[in-house]
Amino acid sequence: MAAATPSEAALLMGPDPSHFETLVSHLMSTSNEQRSRAESLYNLCRDSHPDQLSLSLSRLLSSSPSLELRAMSSILLRKLLTPSPNDSSSSFWDRLSPSTQSALKSHLLSSVQREDSKSISKKLCDVVSQLASTLLPDDAWPDLLPFMFRSVTSDSPRLQESALLIFAHLAQYVGDLLSPHLPTLHSVFHQCLSASSSSPDVRIAALGASINFVQCLSSLSDRDKFQDLLPAMMCTLTEALNSGQEATAQEALELLIDLAGTEPRFLRRQLSDVVGAMLQIAEAATLEEGTRHLAVEFVITLAEARERAPGMVRRLVPQFIGRLFAVLMGMLLDVEDDPVWHGAEAEAEDAGEGGSYGVGQECLDRLSIALGGNTIVPVASELLPMYLAAPEWQKRHAALITLAQIAEGCSKVMIKNLGQVVNMVLNSFQDPHARVRWAAINAIGQLSTDLGPELQMQYHQLVLPALASAMDDFQNPRVQAHAASAVLNFSENCTPEILTPYLDGIVSKLLVLLQNGKQMVQEGALTALASVADSSQEHFQKYYDAVMPYLKAILMNATDKSNRMLRAKSMECISLVGMAVGKEKFRNDAKQVMEVLMKLQGSQMETDDPTTSYMLQAWARLCKCLGQDFLPYMSVVMPPLLQSAQLKPDVTITSADSDDDIDESDDESIETITLGDKRIGIKTSVLEEKATACNMLCCYADELKEGFYPWIDQVAPTLVPLLKFYFHEEVRKAAVSAMPELLRSAKLAVEKGQAHGRDESYVKQLSDYIIPALVEALHKEPETEICASMLDALNECIQISGPLMDEGQVRCVVDEIKHVITASITRKRERAERMKAEDFDAEEGELLKEENEQEEEVFDQVGDCLGTLIKTFKSSFLPFFEELSSYIMPMWGKDKTAEERRIAICIFDDVAEQCRDAALKYYDTYLPFLLEACNDGNPDVRQAAVYGVGVCAEFGGPVFKPLVGEALSRLNYVIRHPDAQHTDNVMAYDNAVSALGKICQFHRDSIDASQVVPAWLGCLPIKNDLIEAKVVHDQLCSMVERSDMELLGPNNQYLPKIVAVFAEVLCAGKDLATEQTASRMVNLLRQLKQTLPPNVLASTWSSLQPQQQLALQSVLS
Repeated sequence: MAAATPSEAALLMGPDPSHFETLVSHLMSTSNEQRSRAESLYNLCRDSHPDQLSLSLSRLLSSSPSLELRAMSSILLRKLLTPSPNDSSSSFWDRLSPSTQSALKSHLLSSVQREDSKSISKKLCDVVSQLASTLLPDDAWPDLLPFMFRSVTSDSPRLQESALLIFAHLAQYVGDLLSPHLPTLHSVFHQCLSASSSSPDVRIAALGASINFVQCLSSLSDRDKFQDLLPAMMCTLTEALNSGQEATAQEALELLIDLAGTEPRFLRRQLSDVVGAMLQIAEAATLEEGTRHLAVEFVITLAEARERAPGMVRRLVPQFIGRLFAVLMGMLLDVEDDPVWHGAEAEAEDAGEGGSYGVGQECLDRLSIALGGNTIVPVASELLPMYLAAPEWQKRHAALITLAQIAEGCSKVMIKNLGQVVNMVLNSFQDPHARVRWAAINAIGQLSTDLGPELQMQYHQLVLPALASAMDDFQNPRVQAHAASAVLNFSENCTPEILTPYLDGIVSKLLVLLQNGKQMVQEGALTALASVADSSQEHFQKYYDAVMPYLKAILMNATDKSNRMLRAKSMECISLVGMAVGKEKFRNDAKQVMEVLMKLQGSQMETDDPTTSYMLQAWARLCKCLGQDFLPYMSVVMPPLLQSAQLKPDVTITSADSDDDIDESDDESIETITLGDKRIGIKTSVLEEKATACNMLCCYADELKEGFYPWIDQVAPTLVPLLKFYFHEEVRKAAVSAMPELLRSAKLAVEKGQAHGRDESYVKQLSDYIIPALVEALHKEPETEICASMLDALNECIQISGPLMDEGQVRCVVDEIKHVITASITRKRERAERMKAEDFDAEEGELLKEENEQEEEVFDQVGDCLGTLIKTFKSSFLPFFEELSSYIMPMWGKDKTAEERRIAICIFDDVAEQCRDAALKYYDTYLPFLLEACNDGNPDVRQAAVYGVGVCAEFGGPVFKPLVGEALSRLNYVIRHPDAQHTDNVMAYDNAVSALGKICQFHRDSIDASQVVPAWLGCLPIKNDLIEAKVVHDQLCSMVERSDMELLGPNNQYLPKIVAVFAEVLCAGKDLATEQTASRMVNLLRQLKQTLPPNVLASTWSSLQPQQQLALQSVLS
């Protein structure tokens, strides 16, 4: 195609308008070649003739008789006048001459006055709004607002609507500039909403403008001034319904849903009236389904707006929640007994379901999550028994579907009534109608997930036999298949101990289904077998020889296109069974299976073939099972895996307010999200394959360690950019988890000489690539949970390659830690504000508690990261520690959570332990807090504090000496406390005993040793903190070896106690002492046996427990 020339552009911009009209029509051409040529010419005109181009477009917009040309002109003009976010250097508007700018503004306003097509009028308003948002801040369009105020009060409904649409846009773009006009706007909106003469279009536009202003006003008092518009806003909806204009009513509902989601508190004073009206609409059987669904969506959206109006909907009169719940359950009755459903074809699973059924299901789930069990369970408890006892199968079916849908949001309350819930469902396993039995099985499956593991532990003896019996229903293959799927849900939350007694029955039934069932049943049986094997682990060995031949037969013979999913599931099942039984049992079959997989991998597979994704996962499981024996297969596995991990997201972007919807018709797996003024459609199947591949790469690196080295140079550049892959959380999580694994693999390969001659500089190079990327991704990460994972990965990376980091990299990590702490404090402050809301209640408190627990995890990881940096860099890290002090010191405060206090103490403990003399200068600041924390109400805080006292006693020398007395009394309080040995307190107790030992060792001259040393001995052995136990028992050994006078006591009176401690420590095997300490203890006991007088030896021996005597006899013989 020849390039556009300046002479062609000049012709287009010349006096004859027909050339330009032809160009614009070619821009809409369906011929790619014609359209590309037109685009090239248009871009040349834009770059070289901006004045003529903009005026030609505005003339076309105001005078062309063709609707298509006017529409296209408005779209092109808007694009020209929209500043590019990427190029702030100069906008198109700035390139226009003042006279063109003036003419363009004038043309646009006259077009707004004259345009009579509704759709083009809306596009014109977009153009005016876009330009106004650029010009109004500089007061560069003084005619605009007077024109709009004239238009909105004119006699022309079309002109009124246009002015209101522009006001609505301006509220979003430059709302604060319009605040001087609020009183006028208020009365204008009120007039347009209320006047009986207003057309429906004008009312809708006024409703949209009012809502946009409420959303843009930052001042509560300004927003309150619009409160009295709410009845008129609601009237727009009710009058549209009363006059049978449901399309208008649906528009109004969509605008009100937007308001409910963004400014729920605006509705608070009239909440009962508004929600009452919505429920009336939802209950009105004469209205269109779409209208009723939108009314339901409004109430659900309001319930979900937790952050902005916590607890507000829960405060509604309970009858409202009851009415809404009844509406939602009523929606589930929109289901018929379609014969196709009974045929057990996979695609017919929703046969017979009407349009309301899926909406009701989704809304029950959302409502229960939004309001919680304390609100929903009492309402459900009234309706469910009536539905379950009803003669109509649809009602019994609806009750069971409801139970499954509300379980996630109501889990805590339902667990308290578990017996009642389980019996309710199991009674329906005998229902005469197959669809009700299917729904009962479905409910058990969902409850196993949401109410596990309590359900599994308490009711396995009822649930598993019921599912086994449902697998015998050969008349109803869909019921059979679903029973197998429910076994999967049940076993995922189940211990091998619970599952093992039922394995004979379940495995034999599943084998019968594998041989005799329809394809859907076989697929269900494979999935269930895989899950049962995974949950029972080595207990599954007994069934291996019976099961594996069938699985291999399916893998090798299910080659038709119709059997692809069956073959894919057989791979999943074989690999999970292999992992369960272990390498030795699986080895021979594994070779055969991998031959089949390699052959499959080499064949051409269609893009929608599920085999690809299942095979990726099966290979990774086989690797986990076979370990280093898997290495020969890596050259086959890795190329397609890398290809899947490198898939580009399939993304379509359109303007949010454009009329072109993203085409979802050919693929259900398109997810649409709106971001600002863009609508983004993403193909989820591509993302899922990518996420699976990334997870598998992480598995290989983790399992193969240095064996993964040959692939690092390809995998690192694939995964590092995915740390910021915001389309899919699972992809980011997998990339994050892989970072330390890649570094570890490289480091081990270098250390073991398997890095093809590369040395430590290669590990540094990789570390220099990974750590800064991780820090940068952490800075931008929107999800708190992933922030915690990133900090965890960063901590591991520093442990692996910390000494190779330079000061600049440490600086980046420290700066990011400051940012993380600040961001976390801001989020906590916002939550604290939500707690002050007038509707805040206990249920909301529970939800906030869960959010705060995620925040604690972030702080926890910050503490671990700093601990690793301190351990790695010792005193050279102290300048950074001093910078961080202003962030850490507030965490010691009584107003902070126990977890924050614990982390702050642990950081100081690390500084004192790792930096020794260099840390002494901080003792004056931190020790008073540390000593006070020894008696904190939280046992974890106490443990960290008493451990710190031990560290300071060991390394604090003369600085610690003046505080020995207070330290003793604080430790004594912990050790002597009546509940010291309670499960929660034992770790603090052990650490206090250890700290007391350090004071005895390093500050003997500052204590009454004859009292304190025996008291310390009296606390031994310690048995819970196994690290401290080894330290303390080694110290005891050393004191005995040097015949410590205070320890042995006058006339060796404490010797029996020492021997008893040795006996107990030796009895415990390797837990309480290192091998070296244990052999020193044995030597000491042998010496004592030879040197002690027989009577002392006899009394010492008689003071021991029988099992201690036996243990000593065996070690001393």
